[in-house]
Amino acid sequence: MALQWLILSYVVAAEVVIAVILTLPYPMLLKKRIVSLVSLILQPAASIVAFAGFQLLDLYWKNEHRLMCSSEVCTATERDRYEKSIYKAQRNVVLCAAGILLYWCIFRICKYNKDLDYLEELEKRCRYYYFGL
Repeated sequence: MALQWLILSYVVAAEVVIAVILTLPYPMLLKKRIVSLVSLILQPAASIVAFAGFQLLDLYWKNEHRLMCSSEVCTATERDRYEKSIYKAQRNVVLCAAGILLYWCIFRICKYNKDLDYLEELEKRCRYYYFGL
């Protein structure tokens, strides 16, 4: 059961590294190449959104069908186990949300850079057309 959370945590860590790399200032040529490389990776990496979504649904289902330990009949060990499972579930929800949010941020950063390149190219064409520069 813990393998899926390990994989998700590694993916989120990789997304953080990619987001940091994309937001660092680089020369324009290097920036364009980095953005094009990350854009090629984005389409296959979209599966992380579905994976994290399914994990969120699984966490929701487990939360709805969890045995409650709130009466005096529960022992201290059972109460500790219940609280530990709640904390793990909350951590995993944050991990899933971070994976989806970081993917969206990386996607938007790449789209923004591509739009910026397109507008710069359009500006060059308009200058050439109108001013002959």
